[in-house]
Amino acid sequence: MKKSKEETAKTRKRIVEVAAQQFRRNGIHQTGVAEVMAAAGLTQGGFYRHFASKDQLVAEACAASMQNLVNTAKTAIKSGDGAFVKHVEKFLSIQYFDNWLAGCPLVFIGSELARADLDTRRAASQGYRDLVEVIATDDRYRDAPSARAEAIFTLSAMIGAVTIARIVDDPRLSALILNETKNHLAARFKKKAPKKRRAAL
Repeated sequence: MKKSKEETAKTRKRIVEVAAQQFRRNGIHQTGVAEVMAAAGLTQGGFYRHFASKDQLVAEACAASMQNLVNTAKTAIKSGDGAFVKHVEKFLSIQYFDNWLAGCPLVFIGSELARADLDTRRAASQGYRDLVEVIATDDRYRDAPSARAEAIFTLSAMIGAVTIARIVDDPRLSALILNETKNHLAARFKKKAPKKRRAAL
């Protein structure tokens, strides 16, 4: 029986979601099409009805993962004062840093993304840019260029800290990396930039 367009779209979305999880968990190169389809409860033969290649799936899975991060950041910021700081603290927590289900693709598969094809790198780049813009809107005490620079620093510090915390072999050092980064970022968010003085008449 031929599937409806709606059913086909749902199946495709499920494949992308499962692929994003599997790539974060096992890595892009270690995860084949067969593993993705099996995890999605589908047969491998149906893959090419939805995607031209694994590379296409990787690019779409990366874009979907990045969009989820953007949506989460937007929700945190819209929740009110202090909400985004709590979001940063959660991201930099021991409980989160190895959670591949909800993890950041820039953390879990960043080294592979750097070697991926142009479409995948473009998806990751756009997701990073979107996150920067979202974070920058939460800074009400700086001009736009400064807010954007602060957002780039914040996001890069978050990603870098979790990445290094996952690499090192000492749990105490992992916790120290996360806590120090969390404390420094929280302090930066609480510190207001000085207001501009009005020019003398």
